[in-house]
Amino acid sequence: MTTMSGSDGASAGGSGERGWFSPPSDAAPAERPLERPLEREASAEREASAERDVPAERDVPALRRVPASSGAAAASGPIPEPLPASAPRPVPAPQRTSAPGPATSPQRILAARSAEDSELIRATMTELEGSSDAATAYFYALLFVQHPHLREMFPAAMDGQRDRLFRALLTSVRLYDDPEVLVEYLRGLGRGHRKYGTLPTHYPAVGEALMAALGQYAPRSWGPRAEAAWVRAYTAISQIMIDAAAEDEARAPAWWDAEIVTHERRTPEIAVLTVRPDQPYPFRAGQYTSLETPWWPRVWRHYSFASAPRPDGLLTFHIKSVPAGWVSTSLVQRARPGDVLRLGPPAGSMTVDHGADSGLLCLGGGTGIAPIKALVEDVASQGRPRPVEVFYGARTDHDLYDLDPMLRLQERYGWLSVRPVVAAGPAPGEALAGQLPEAVRRYGPWLSYDGYLSGPPGMIRSGVETLVGLGIPTHRIRHDSLDALTPAGG
Repeated sequence: MTTMSGSDGASAGGSGERGWFSPPSDAAPAERPLERPLEREASAEREASAERDVPAERDVPALRRVPASSGAAAASGPIPEPLPASAPRPVPAPQRTSAPGPATSPQRILAARSAEDSELIRATMTELEGSSDAATAYFYALLFVQHPHLREMFPAAMDGQRDRLFRALLTSVRLYDDPEVLVEYLRGLGRGHRKYGTLPTHYPAVGEALMAALGQYAPRSWGPRAEAAWVRAYTAISQIMIDAAAEDEARAPAWWDAEIVTHERRTPEIAVLTVRPDQPYPFRAGQYTSLETPWWPRVWRHYSFASAPRPDGLLTFHIKSVPAGWVSTSLVQRARPGDVLRLGPPAGSMTVDHGADSGLLCLGGGTGIAPIKALVEDVASQGRPRPVEVFYGARTDHDLYDLDPMLRLQERYGWLSVRPVVAAGPAPGEALAGQLPEAVRRYGPWLSYDGYLSGPPGMIRSGVETLVGLGIPTHRIRHDSLDALTPAGG
């Protein structure tokens, strides 16, 4: 199946990872000291306070229906005034639960939504696409006026954040008619938001600003019926995320501190980092995590694990610095052994089904070879040979920074084949010349293989098209989410 994982595929240094909004914090983002390890006391205190403020099974403040004319202005206009205390009638609000409730059931979502709701929501989004930048600017302006303590947790430059919000919103709407996939996507968001200290009380605030922005910038399709459809959808979406966070809280921390134990520069732009988490970190080969550095607090980027789970518990990442990339440049040029990073929870479903007999056809572009290497190690650990064909693509031969380790794996395992592919310049040795998808077409057949792709968005799009054209059905193709692959600051 095609994954909904939000990884940058370790391909371009990571994409911004803030979902729809960022939660409040007691400390300004730019002033967290460089500590070894990173201090958790403040966050622990916030979480303890949150437990006192919002006990389990307690209703949170209701999502208010905000009139579109409630004073918020477009991005270039005046800042909206706070809403009056006497808000319109409330609608059902999400609850914090100790375990997933019935709202997380895809059957419940199917029963709650209607064909009319789906049509109304799609019509709103279609109209909104033409003014998405202004709508999201309006959304944030209203959110920050009503809840000013939220502002400090957002980056000063909001362009990338606006793009991420609209992509996440579009993704949820696009999946509204596919509850099984939608629930998994939202549960991942809910778990990931724990590291920000997100509380159930934050969701109504976001919902109010969202409804106002929709009404302001989709006036032709907006009305009482559209508003009611959006309230029902947002309430269900919020509850799924809250339930997932509550379930995750019972079994895992909100984040892990991880000390860098080795830092190897493979090229001027690429470094291989190995870290030691402060407590066990369960994950599967092919997954990814979000990562925060002490130099850019509250700025997270996605990176794929470059190895299968190891007995010593160490984790490895391949990092490529990108132009103006805050996090990636710090990790490549500034990070050293002894520095402490922060890891979010593992996510992603680009994993191997060890119960199947099919082969693995793997396309890794650039640092996208990292999760592919992890998959190879994962297959090897099972002790059951199955064919694995790896096409390792790079712009030039100098960019094949991990070719020697991959070739050593090929020498060790007879079921593994590694083919380097160089897009520009001379192709060394047995390397193939040309684009990665073109190289795949020269071999095969691939009907008995499952496809795995990791790398830049353009490579994934063309790679999926190639594999489908070669006869591999889409439900047997796994890859990183294209939404999260879009570079957003590095």
